[in-house]
Amino acid sequence: MPIPTPHISAKVGDFAKTVLMPGDPLRAKYIAEHYLTDAVLVNNVRGVQGYTGYYNGKRVSVMASGMGIPSIGIYSYELFNFYGVENIIRIGSAGAIHPDLKVRNLVFGQGACTNSNYASQFGMPGTIAPICSYELLEKAVKTAKKLGYKYKVGNILASDTFYDDGGSSAVWGKMGVLAVEMESAALYLNAARAGKNALCICTISDHLLTGEELSSDERQNSFNEMMVLALEIA
Repeated sequence: MPIPTPHISAKVGDFAKTVLMPGDPLRAKYIAEHYLTDAVLVNNVRGVQGYTGYYNGKRVSVMASGMGIPSIGIYSYELFNFYGVENIIRIGSAGAIHPDLKVRNLVFGQGACTNSNYASQFGMPGTIAPICSYELLEKAVKTAKKLGYKYKVGNILASDTFYDDGGSSAVWGKMGVLAVEMESAALYLNAARAGKNALCICTISDHLLTGEELSSDERQNSFNEMMVLALEIA
């Protein structure tokens, strides 16, 4: 497919090799304005803002993914396959479904369980297990230790449903799954198919077992840790 694509108006070379992907376009704008120097808006199709700038002299891009597997599936596919992006780091919120986690903790998705049918397109004769890039995961762990951030590594659940009528998300905790979010599986599958690297870093914003949740101000402060960590390993 020629570029620009129907979803991204950027030109060849507009994106750095590493792209941070929050779900919210306004969070992408926040990162560009508060952490990047010489940031340039390279995409604004459908209000999905993408910027490229520099963090401590390192060229980095940040672009929103929107919500859910279909949305990040489109954007990550185009970035990997048409724009030469090598690494995508998702940064978002997640709901804890494991008793060892607390709000504000960081979760690194080593693997992504899912209730989505996204993987069926690849025609695998069995059940594929979407996993992150070990290189990015190792960097995240080392950097989190250096910065003194509280984190946990393990399986996460990429769910197609936010309002879980049957309450099934919490059941995944029986198998040690740490938290639920809505994008990681598609990102990991697209990275595997393209031979690229991906990692999902989430901040626990609420707990499905205890009902605890962060206020808007508390979320902003906690999300800053996640943003800095992703930028440091980009």
